Amino acid sequence: MQLLLKLSRAIDSLNQLCGRVVMWVVLLVVVISSYNAFARKFFDVSSNAWLEVQWYLFGALFLLTGGYTFLRNEHVRVDVLASRLSERKQIVIEAVCVVLFMLPACLAIMILSWPVFMDSYLTQEVSSNSGGLIRWPAKLIIPIGFALISLQGVSHLIKCIGFLRGACPNPNKKLQSKTPEELLAEEIARQAQATLANQHKG
Repeated sequence: MQLLLKLSRAIDSLNQLCGRVVMWVVLLVVVISSYNAFARKFFDVSSNAWLEVQWYLFGALFLLTGGYTFLRNEHVRVDVLASRLSERKQIVIEAVCVVLFMLPACLAIMILSWPVFMDSYLTQEVSSNSGGLIRWPAKLIIPIGFALISLQGVSHLIKCIGFLRGACPNPNKKLQSKTPEELLAEEIARQAQATLANQHKG
């Protein structure tokens, strides 16, 4: 069990690293989107290449952070019935659903998307738009994204088994008790207090 939990921690670290790296893509998307809008509005200049970069990065944001979202238990749960059961029963249901539904679905998408990527890569498929980009990097994101989600599913399954055996805490508990909105509200309040304190000193 301890060896499996070490594997689980290694998978968690991989998805955490991926999530933190992709977070910077958000800033890049904002910059590129702003540039595209500014160039079209004020200079009547448009580039299909930059638009497609923007679309590729949007795809990366959603697909490459799926495992990270699962790690942090921030994904949407529909557990109207399960939430009324004991913790152990909830974890049993969680483990069964990961094995029967999540992993097979993710593996199927990985298997089916790989030939699509390979065909695009071998033919060096290019966008049909004038000045567009090659397509295979965007298609490669699909199997990679679902591989990360699958790995996190394996990690979650290990933690479910570990919890049932008393070897680790409940994996369904969020890594932080406060929501992102609550943390943002607290940060705004701290900045407001700091501003008022500086004004009083002045």
